[in-house]
Amino acid sequence: MKLINTFILTAILGISGFAQELTFKVTGIKDTTVHLVKYVGSKLYYADTAQLINGRVSFDGSKQEPGIMAVLMPGQRYFEFIYNNEKSVDIETKSPNYIEHMVIKKSKENMIFLDYMKYMKAKRDEASALQEKLSKLGDAEAEEKAKLTTGIKKVGEEVLAYQNKVVEENPKTLVSKIIKMSTDIQVPEAPKDAEGEVIDKNFTYKYFRDHYFDNIDLNDDRLVNTPVLQNKLEYFYSKNMLTQHPDTIIKYVFPVINSIPEESMMYRFVVNNVTTHFERSKFMGMDKVKTRMVNSFYCALDKNGNPKAHWMDQEKLKELCENTKIQMKLVQGEVPPNLILPDSTNQKWYNLHETEADYIILFFWDPGCGHCKKVTPKLQTLYDKKFKERNIEIFSVGKATGDDFEDWKKFIKDKNLSYINVGVTRDIYEQASENPYSLIPSKTTIESINYQSTYDIYSTPRVWILDKDKKIIAKSLAIPQIEALLDDLQGFGDLEKIFKMDENTEEIR
Repeated sequence: MKLINTFILTAILGISGFAQELTFKVTGIKDTTVHLVKYVGSKLYYADTAQLINGRVSFDGSKQEPGIMAVLMPGQRYFEFIYNNEKSVDIETKSPNYIEHMVIKKSKENMIFLDYMKYMKAKRDEASALQEKLSKLGDAEAEEKAKLTTGIKKVGEEVLAYQNKVVEENPKTLVSKIIKMSTDIQVPEAPKDAEGEVIDKNFTYKYFRDHYFDNIDLNDDRLVNTPVLQNKLEYFYSKNMLTQHPDTIIKYVFPVINSIPEESMMYRFVVNNVTTHFERSKFMGMDKVKTRMVNSFYCALDKNGNPKAHWMDQEKLKELCENTKIQMKLVQGEVPPNLILPDSTNQKWYNLHETEADYIILFFWDPGCGHCKKVTPKLQTLYDKKFKERNIEIFSVGKATGDDFEDWKKFIKDKNLSYINVGVTRDIYEQASENPYSLIPSKTTIESINYQSTYDIYSTPRVWILDKDKKIIAKSLAIPQIEALLDDLQGFGDLEKIFKMDENTEEIR
């Protein structure tokens, strides 16, 4: 049983005004240092350290919070137990098979759980044996296959009945909450019409999705300190349950979070877990989930007028909320801020929102950026050979202030960039710095002059794809992805590709 990957459990803890002793007798081990470790979600953290002497070790349980804990032995081997503020915990076992030799001397929680674990193992072995026999049968042995299938179903029914019995008989225990949380939702028979036909073919999925959290007590903070909760939560918002589209995630995950008390550890854990997951997601558009999470569950005010993320440093929270306010306008489905900027002559001004095209590639670049120098001419190739005649426009915003102005103009000329090329040119920047009201609002906007802040441009290149209504449909794509996406959207999916993806292809962030 390695520290990285378990899921066994077994033993106990206690609490009173003074120290509650967690006592373990482990035979077959020399005197050594052992650790008490605790779960927060699915991860284990060190909680305490003590010496195993003559096979015995004790820890002060009053320092710990209820949940699943473990005694970490040498060699990264450990055995788990349930801690739920019991008066006393006393467990004996033997190395190396800790669960097999375990005896609970004191702890109702762990007596129940050890019996449960042994029962579940026996039923798993029984079901596996039947499944193995079934896998070896051919189509001609239909009667035997049906018999084995019925046997496997019966095992499942017996397990469910046992789980329900344990939960019903031990309603005040933490172990019953954990077992109930581990129990699958039982879906009733789908409703049928007068002819006996199922009304909704997706009834089973919808019922399972809508009742997924029925067996999980989201008001019980103790469940945060078990790996079961995180596994259940992550399954719910994964592709196993929900279509990986930001609006779908928001529709089904947000009501779950809204049902959790905001001051609880459960709220903090679920909010952080969901936010972190979608911040790291590789699915395009999931930054929308992350920004909505931060806005709704970190920055929004509670009933006392304080930000809901009460656990965060206030200065860091303020910075997070300010950045999120900008980023919320730059995600899938949103119309990004308008840009009104001049070309290199300072005479012709272009308005992003008034640019008429079926699709617009909004592109930010810097003439001094090496990656920009590679990808910018490729956009021109796509514009010449595909996009221009199909009413796809490229609205290119280059860094054109100060010494970059001449480099910007030269690159446009040398590479024959014929799509829209605008920027805050040197003259415009100087004029705006001296007297912004000479340009705003008669010519442009403060958001346009400060486009780097408006669009959160702190590195280049950056790209967004807009539809004819100027809504964002994609972002952060590589050149081959831009070509493939727009070909597909306009019905040219079978057209030969000019640029192809390979391991060296870089996204335009």
